[in-house]
Amino acid sequence: MSERRALVVGATGLTGRNAAEQLARSGWQVTGVSRKQGMDTEGVRTLSADITDPMSIAAVAREVRATHLFYCTWSRQETEARNIEVNGAMLRNVLETTGRTGTLEHVCLVTGLKHYLGPFEAYAQNPAKPPFHESQPRLDYENFYYIQEDILWDAAARFGFGWTVHRPHTVIGYTLGNAMNMGVTLAVYGTLARETGMPFVFPGSPEQYDGTTDITDARLLAEHLVWAATTPEAVNEAYNVTNGDTFHWRQMWEAVAAGLGVEPTPYPGHPAPLEDRMIGAAAIWRRIAGRDGLVEPNVDRLVSWWHTDSDLGRTVETHATMAKSREAGFTRSQDSTRSFLDLFDRLRAERVIPAVEA
Repeated sequence: MSERRALVVGATGLTGRNAAEQLARSGWQVTGVSRKQGMDTEGVRTLSADITDPMSIAAVAREVRATHLFYCTWSRQETEARNIEVNGAMLRNVLETTGRTGTLEHVCLVTGLKHYLGPFEAYAQNPAKPPFHESQPRLDYENFYYIQEDILWDAAARFGFGWTVHRPHTVIGYTLGNAMNMGVTLAVYGTLARETGMPFVFPGSPEQYDGTTDITDARLLAEHLVWAATTPEAVNEAYNVTNGDTFHWRQMWEAVAAGLGVEPTPYPGHPAPLEDRMIGAAAIWRRIAGRDGLVEPNVDRLVSWWHTDSDLGRTVETHATMAKSREAGFTRSQDSTRSFLDLFDRLRAERVIPAVEA
């Protein structure tokens, strides 16, 4: 195992952090790359690099000489055209520099279910039919996920490495400062509701409240990445990655509320977006953090109101099949209620949210 040298790009993000932790626990040599400050995970060396700069990431590539690359990052832009330009360039920089080392054996690229739902500019306007499966054709929209796949396939053909593409749904897990972190956002929302008495109401659409959906535990996604990178039968394929169960938010909202120690408010039958309701949250959170000794007083570093509103406000059902992974040998699953409750427990243990009084 010590001969496996992992380079995790985006190692302080939600997906990358959990992947780096899983790789380190499995005995790999792990180097994490991020523009942010390093992570304090045992067994993970962190390096700072700007992957928009080919020279910056080239220096890292030459030093690490990775056998396996885990690409777990993206940069949100104002338009999909810019998403394509910026995110395509970042991936190309990483693949060109790591590929030229001659040591690269496998690349795992993490994208998501916008492969089936469409980009933010046309989000869920004409999606694929659920349950989503990997053989469904691309949608007739520009999508930076599609461009990233094309870049990956081209580099794999030129440099001779294997690849897998991983398409999770909403990822639930521990990290801070991530722009797409529903679990932490809901934990903060529940804490604010308990503190102020504001209604803890499901903020999304009736279709999400009563429809079938799923999520992806960041720990299970990390296991899936390691499995794909080390299983010859999995190579050169794209895979959905979800917990393997489905649920309705009608029931899950009660479980989430109980896990946060707050009473759920009956659903009014229409969306109640968080971005509109949380305008004054920053000052309230600073007061809570100061009183309870929390590690992050800036609520904007914890939450993603816009992304949670986007996920929970869809007017279409969204769930994916894991049959392809099962057939290839990945049999792990994860109870989705436990994904939320485990996250809330860790957030309390790390003093990100306050303890719930008995």
